[in-house]
Amino acid sequence: MKSTTMTYQTAQRGFTLIEIMVVMVILGLLVAIVAPNIMGRSDQARVTVAETQMSNIANALDLYRLDNSHYPSTQQGLEALVSEPSGSPEPRNWNPEGYLNSVPEDPWGNEYQYVSPGTEGPYDLYSYGADGREGGEGDDADISVWNVRD
Repeated sequence: MKSTTMTYQTAQRGFTLIEIMVVMVILGLLVAIVAPNIMGRSDQARVTVAETQMSNIANALDLYRLDNSHYPSTQQGLEALVSEPSGSPEPRNWNPEGYLNSVPEDPWGNEYQYVSPGTEGPYDLYSYGADGREGGEGDDADISVWNVRD
């Protein structure tokens, strides 16, 4: 018997220029459709983060009031939620574990504004928004905890 050896040549084929161009056009279309939807949402996402953070701070303030029968004064500020405050009004039953691990900054890197008019009255908690100044419109508008909690 005779053994036959056959040599197989495999055809190696790469992508043609046309195929690469079609893929590039499809990717370009996807980016053109998806990118504007994603890019326009970053400002709204920051507003949502600010609202969520203020809601968490407000809950901590309510717990502070339940334990101590009053909110922290403006001078004691939000730091009273992290470490036991000094000054008046003195906390009667401050939680040794605190009420927050730390006071967060708003998504634009600014401190949240806290004002407490008295020991019994409500407080105001707000962010100045994207511009970091009082007032403004759109993304620059102030965000108040009372707008979030309503």
